[in-house]
Amino acid sequence: MDEKNKEKLFCKKPVDEFDYSLQLGDPGQYPYTRGIHPRMYAERLWTMRQFSGFGSAEDTNKRFRYLLEHGETGFSTAFDMPTLFGKDSDNLVYGKETGLCGVAIDTLADMEILFNEIDLNPPISTSMTINAPAIILFAMYLAVAEKKGVDWKNLRGTIQNDILKEYIAQKEWIFPPEPSMRLITDIIEFCVKYVPQWYPISISGYHIREAGSTAAQELGFTLRDGIEYVEWAIRAGLKVDDFAPRLSFFFDSCENFFEEISKFRAARRMWARIMKERFHSENDKSRQLRFHTQTSGLSLQAVEPENNVIRTTLQALAAVLGGTQSLHTNSRDETLCLPTEEAVKIALRTQQIIAYESGIINAVDPLGGSYHIEDLTNKLEAEAMEYIKKIDEMGGMIEAIEQGYPQREIRRSAFERAKKTAMAEKVVVGVNKFPTKEKLIIPVLKIDPEIHIKQVKRLNEIKQERDNFKVKQCLENISCAAASKDNLVFPVIEAVRNYATIGEICMAFEKVCGRYEEKV
Repeated sequence: MDEKNKEKLFCKKPVDEFDYSLQLGDPGQYPYTRGIHPRMYAERLWTMRQFSGFGSAEDTNKRFRYLLEHGETGFSTAFDMPTLFGKDSDNLVYGKETGLCGVAIDTLADMEILFNEIDLNPPISTSMTINAPAIILFAMYLAVAEKKGVDWKNLRGTIQNDILKEYIAQKEWIFPPEPSMRLITDIIEFCVKYVPQWYPISISGYHIREAGSTAAQELGFTLRDGIEYVEWAIRAGLKVDDFAPRLSFFFDSCENFFEEISKFRAARRMWARIMKERFHSENDKSRQLRFHTQTSGLSLQAVEPENNVIRTTLQALAAVLGGTQSLHTNSRDETLCLPTEEAVKIALRTQQIIAYESGIINAVDPLGGSYHIEDLTNKLEAEAMEYIKKIDEMGGMIEAIEQGYPQREIRRSAFERAKKTAMAEKVVVGVNKFPTKEKLIIPVLKIDPEIHIKQVKRLNEIKQERDNFKVKQCLENISCAAASKDNLVFPVIEAVRNYATIGEICMAFEKVCGRYEEKV
C-alpha cells in the first residue's frame, strides 16, 4: 500500500501527535471534545423534540399532545410565514400564507390555545423557532405560563432568536442589525435575571448548511455568530459567566456520517477554547457547547420518499454519536408536505429505537480515538478557524454580512453541490443512481383551506373584545422604550397581556428601528 493511501486509510500521524488532555480530555472535561457530561446518555438521554406547527393553534396543540402520548420529551414549535415576518394573518401580502408552513400566532389568545391542557413545568421544555419577532413570542409564552401559575424561574426551553443567520442564509428579517442585536441582548439580560433555566438564543448553523454550505463553513460561520453575540452582550454590560452558560447552538446533521460526528466534536473543542482564551470565562459551564440537532432537510428526496427514513436514521445516529443534547428527526414526507401523524411517529420512533434498542447510550464517545475521526475533527477545526480569522479581520460578522462574504461563500458551495449532484458525482440513491420509474404514493397532510378565514375571524374578535385604548398605550410605551436604553422585554410583555397583535408590536418597533434592506 502506498503512503498516500495509508494516510487516507489510517490517518495515524495526526493522532500520535496529540496531547490527550489538551486535544481531547475525558468526557465532561475541558476542552469537551468527547462530550460535556462524564457519562453522557448513560445518565440522561437527549431531548426528543419533533418540529411541529401547522394550521391553527388548535391543530398544533393536537399534534403536541399526540407526540407527548408517543414519548416525545420536548416541544419544538414551527411558526407560519406571517408570524415569522412579524405580520398579522389579515395582512394583504403575507396573510395568504397563514398556517401553511407553521402555526399561525397573532395574539396571546392563539398562544393560550397552543398550550392548552399542557403543563409547562419541568421536565417539559419548549423550543420556538422564531427570530426577528422572537421577543414577542417569548413574551407570549411567559404570559401563558403566568396564567397557568407557572413560575418563570421554572420554565425550560429555547427561542432561536438568531438574527445573524437570517441575514446570512434564511432571509427572514425585519429590523436592521443594530436594533436587532439590542433586542437579543435585552432578552439575554432578562433571562439571566428572571428566567434562569431558559436558553435565550439558539445560535444556528442549520439554516446555513441547508442553504448549501460545507460542514466547515457551517462550523466557522456559526461559531463566529456566537462570538458576535457574546461581544454584544459584554458591551451591553453583562458579565460573560452570567449569561454564557445559557447560550445554545443548533446544527445540521447531513449525509457524510463521519464528517458530521467530527464536526460536532470540533464545535465543542473550538467553543471551549474561544470562551476560555478569547473571553476569559472562568465558569466551566460557559465553555460547554450545548446543541440541538436536526437531520438534513436538504438530503430528503421526493422520489422514493420511504428512503428518507434510512437517510434520517443515519443522520440521527451521527448526531447521537456526536453528543447532541436534543434532536429532531425529519419525517419521510417533508419534501412533499408538512409531516402526517404516521410519518412523524416513525421519525420519533427512529430516535427511540436508537436510544432504547441499539445499546449506543452505554458508551461515551465510542468513536473517540479513531484515527479517522480525530483527523477529520482536526481538519474541520482548522478550516473553520480560518473562516473565523477572516471575519475577525473584516471587523466582525455584521461587517462581513454587509460585505456579503458569508453569503458568497455559501452560494459557491451550494453551486458545487448542485453541480456534482446533477453530474452524479454526488450520488443520490433512487435519483441519479439506481433510478426507478415507479412512483410511490404516500399520504400527505392537507391544511384546512379555511384556515385563513378562521384565523382572521378570531383576530377581529380579539380586537373588538380587548381594551383598545390600553393597547394603544402599550404600543406607545414600546416605541418610547425602543428610543431609550430600557430593557424592551417588559413593555412587550405588557402589550401581549393586553392582546396587542404581533403585527402591531412590530410596527411600534419599526417606527423607531426602521426596516432592514439587504445591501448585497
